[in-house]
Amino acid sequence: MHAFDLTVLALYLAGVVGVGWHLGRQTRDLRDYFLSGRRTPGWAILASIVATETSTVTFLSVPAFAFAANARGEGGNWTFLSLALGSVCGRVCVAWLLLPRYFRGELFTVYQALQQRFDVRVQRAASALFLATRCLADGIRLMATALILTALTRWSDPVAILILAGATILYTWLGGMKAVIWTDVLQACVYLAGAGAAAWVLLERIPGGWETALEVARSHDKLRVFDFGWDVSRSYTFWAGLVGGVFLTTATHGTDQLMVQRYLSARNRREAAAALLGSGLAILMQFALFLGLGTLLFVYYREAGVALPESVAARPDRVFPHFVVTELPAGVRGLVIAAVFAAAMSTLSSSLNSLATAALTDFCHSPASGRAGSGPAVSAARRWTLGWGLVQAGVALATARMETRIVDMALALASFTSGPVLGLFFLALGPRRVDSTSALIGLVVGMAVMVLVGTGGGVSWQWYTLTGSVVTWLAGCGVALWRGGAGRAGSGCSE
Repeated sequence: MHAFDLTVLALYLAGVVGVGWHLGRQTRDLRDYFLSGRRTPGWAILASIVATETSTVTFLSVPAFAFAANARGEGGNWTFLSLALGSVCGRVCVAWLLLPRYFRGELFTVYQALQQRFDVRVQRAASALFLATRCLADGIRLMATALILTALTRWSDPVAILILAGATILYTWLGGMKAVIWTDVLQACVYLAGAGAAAWVLLERIPGGWETALEVARSHDKLRVFDFGWDVSRSYTFWAGLVGGVFLTTATHGTDQLMVQRYLSARNRREAAAALLGSGLAILMQFALFLGLGTLLFVYYREAGVALPESVAARPDRVFPHFVVTELPAGVRGLVIAAVFAAAMSTLSSSLNSLATAALTDFCHSPASGRAGSGPAVSAARRWTLGWGLVQAGVALATARMETRIVDMALALASFTSGPVLGLFFLALGPRRVDSTSALIGLVVGMAVMVLVGTGGGVSWQWYTLTGSVVTWLAGCGVALWRGGAGRAGSGCSE
């Protein structure tokens, strides 16, 4: 790598660690470490939401989605945007249905709302699912980021994973949620600048520029946005993206500690809602940018007379890293590499902090106020942060050789458990007649059905959240009906 690129990357890494160190000195108690003192302005919350959603899966695998279809013929176009449209609608549901409940009292985790409605068993069951799923999904994201570091340095996958994990753990360990949010703001600027620079270089390198890019893309049906097919085994159809996206986003942004922790860090509910809704529009435009990158990569390698190595062409996730390493000029290459790191570290740092919050609050220590446990509890939170970082590094090492397209793997994992957990929150919105035992049985039934659906292979992952949430809600209501009497429980579940 050129010395200029190394300088850009080193400045970025030093900047995020420096932010973590500076903000860590201001940490007094758990409210500071987990919720940024509840003083974060809405615009910073919005940037943090967008940056957290923009992991390496977005930066590397969404361009790969537009570059080429997978073995099932899904992708190679812009149909991924159907999921983004569903995501916008899902945020409206979260702001309307769930957000008001999270600002009643002082919550540290979203699962404390389930404890208020049911009991600690339901709280811990939902939190445990979050801990397991988040570790697996973000371990895969960590592995994805190591792809470009490996391509740059020719280090082994384990070395690349451990270096990236170490840097992320350090600044998250130091600064907690304050460091996470404010470095997210920095990282959003870095990765957007990197994506824009890569797009500019691609347009400069394509013979004929923008006109050629549009002509080739249209002739190969690369710009198709909507697939109105009804096959439930196919992902990224309009109906799967819209309906599945609504349920997936309602779950990920309304019942997942990773996102809800940001709203709880806002100064009030109004600013949290504005940040959540504004982030939907930002994500829609951002997906379009990354899909555009994938389309430009397709045109470039088709029209510019540059051949892809066979090993790269066989795995589209490696196409963008290959372009960065071999085609970008010094300086721009360093910026794009820093952008890939920023996209990954924004998600991974958020994951580590939310995992530590859930583990400490839901299983070990339930702070009654922001000042509770201001000394030893903060030290315990840092130990949990370190521990979860090591676990995610282990997951990344274990999945480094997998060949599945990363975006499908990560989103399928998130969808698998998010549905049953969303079903729990639907039950919590219902009448008191649905008790904790009914809710837990509903959760078990929902998870069992998801195992059958996931192993059956006949349904796209985009329907997982809808299926899991509906089954869990119906099972919970059915058990309440059986336990409480047909007339009383039946009217309760229909209120």
